[in-house]
Amino acid sequence: MNRLCEMLNIQYPIFQGAMAWIADHAIAAAVSEAGGLGIIAAGNAPGEWLRNEIRALKKITDKPFGVNIMLLSPYAEEVAKIVVEEGASIVTTGAGDPGKYMNMWKEAGIKVIPVIPSVALARRMEKQGADAVIAEGCEAGGHIGELTTMVLIPQVVDAVNIPVIAAGGIADHRGFAATMMLGAEAVQIGTRFLVAKECTVHENYKQRVLKASDIDTVVTGRSTGHPVRALRNKLSREFTRLEKEGASVEELEALGAGGLRIAVVDGDVVNGTVMSGQIAGMVKEEQTAKEIIEEIMTKENRRLSHINE
Repeated sequence: MNRLCEMLNIQYPIFQGAMAWIADHAIAAAVSEAGGLGIIAAGNAPGEWLRNEIRALKKITDKPFGVNIMLLSPYAEEVAKIVVEEGASIVTTGAGDPGKYMNMWKEAGIKVIPVIPSVALARRMEKQGADAVIAEGCEAGGHIGELTTMVLIPQVVDAVNIPVIAAGGIADHRGFAATMMLGAEAVQIGTRFLVAKECTVHENYKQRVLKASDIDTVVTGRSTGHPVRALRNKLSREFTRLEKEGASVEELEALGAGGLRIAVVDGDVVNGTVMSGQIAGMVKEEQTAKEIIEEIMTKENRRLSHINE
């Protein structure tokens, strides 16, 4: 237990990553029920989808949970209100500034935890009233910044007084321990929970992650200003080729449009975007969310007990 666990009323300082099209009520409820913080990713989904997901989660668990709101979504304003209406206790945000919704969420008693890639943004979020920040290194899957987790976490910890959650490249108790040493008070794990038994992502997607090696991810889209880390496949190779040839932002974005849904829902891991962190090479087993969390915490407690002997 630490101040973050006490603030959020969770047992373990482990967040489940907000993976668009993947992080639905099923995996979020499983993580929350296991003592971590499950998170439903609203992504680009309309408000009623999120409302139904929150209600479905509440039928499975009464534990705290979070909702991630992508602020560039055309439905951002709608879902920002729905989290209040449906009684979510925690909101994480990405791809934008949550300032315009902060007062509404605060008045509803919602804890606000933005995802940030830099010290400057962490400071700005603290000034706006954020309760904590998720500092995400570029080892993470999906949309990423430039700094690695190892260098980002201690600089953010030194810059703000609110709790810092570490994300990017964390899959086991060793990553957990390393980020705690850097000053983080919790971790956010995406890729490993992606292959959890409760996760409803297509089986082809899970198997692609489980079979990945240490060098299987690639970053595309730097020329568009929206870099994305995913597993190498036909789509990523074509994207890379077009980037090298100087293709326009519009052409590149058209190529990638809908790619994540194609992989997650349809299971096309050749022509779709298989977002995954660099840690995929360590993820070799499908387990329940409870088994994942208990393994991390048991091994970490064992490590600490050896140190204290």
